[in-house]
Amino acid sequence: MTRPGGARPGPFDVVVLLLAVFLVYLGSTSVERVARAATADGEPGTFTASRVECVSHLGHESCTCYGTHRPDDGGAERGDVYLHGADRAACVVGAGTASFDVGSATRVYGPEGSREWLFTAAMVLAGTGLGVWATRPWWPRRGKAA
Repeated sequence: MTRPGGARPGPFDVVVLLLAVFLVYLGSTSVERVARAATADGEPGTFTASRVECVSHLGHESCTCYGTHRPDDGGAERGDVYLHGADRAACVVGAGTASFDVGSATRVYGPEGSREWLFTAAMVLAGTGLGVWATRPWWPRRGKAA
């Protein structure tokens, strides 16, 4: 049986459509958090580094700065979180730095915010584009004689 558009969706179209839905779902679930992280809109506090882990690859060094976040209002301290975007120079063990907790389970952000929203936006746009492309067999065909 043919669809109104004249073409039948194949298994590849269905798999791409499912992937598209998954990408849009993943991106959309973190929109609020990345928007808050972009502007450092969260609970202000102080991040105190306890350890730094660095990996060197292809002439580049990538470091993760782990420690605790203590809210300025005296709330509960969060341990074993990392300061997003901190490099070796910015992460001094034992030193405190301004940070914001935007509700992420494993990380806090510096006062400069984050550019994670770029990846999230790209993921949602890619999923939307794939979804549009995968549904093309269902589109009505123009200019075909009946």
